[in-house]
Amino acid sequence: MDLGHLPRRTFLRGTAGLAVAGAAGLILPKAAQAAQAAQAATEPRVYSCAEWGARPPADALTTLDHPANRILIHHIASANSTDYSLAHAFQVARDDQHDHMDNNGWSDTGQHFTVSRGGYRLEGRHGSLDALRGRTTMIQGAHCPGQNTNAIGIENEGTYTSVEPPEAQWASLVLFCAHICRQYGIPVEEIKSHRDYYNTECPGDRLYAKLPQLREEVAASM
Repeated sequence: MDLGHLPRRTFLRGTAGLAVAGAAGLILPKAAQAAQAAQAATEPRVYSCAEWGARPPADALTTLDHPANRILIHHIASANSTDYSLAHAFQVARDDQHDHMDNNGWSDTGQHFTVSRGGYRLEGRHGSLDALRGRTTMIQGAHCPGQNTNAIGIENEGTYTSVEPPEAQWASLVLFCAHICRQYGIPVEEIKSHRDYYNTECPGDRLYAKLPQLREEVAASM
């Protein structure tokens, strides 16, 4: 059977059923392991806070007992680096966290996730990745006033006022937004930007202009 062509609800019912049956001792452990592996294979690679060397939060973060219902796209307004390496992506995440904690006085990185110009996806605020995997909760963010209790914030390394993001970053963003939409049941129409809810130039005129394309490509990939 080709799992790639199963309806999403059918597939989710199937994996959930395998998990329940496994707990009841009705199927072999290998079958349960296969189901878990199939689910893991659909998750884009996201580097956790521990992997990129995040500082611990300055204060306890808030876990909200509801899923996110929106995605907000940001740009860091940083240099458009041509270093597309993983090591550079890790440094971007560390620099962003230092800025948010030391200069803004926030408890942790403000956004939930970051996408580097090289296309690497990184957890921003501690706990965001586990919450996304669980699908029923979210970590309260600090990326946009009025949206921090319902919207997942994604920062994109770079400044996109006069140039567009590189292809690797764009492709990674499309893939990741599709994954977040699936996990939380977010309609693609709710992929918005920082400036839609706050007086800011973020995410830059060129990236903002690409939001309709982003929604179209996310919908197509789902």
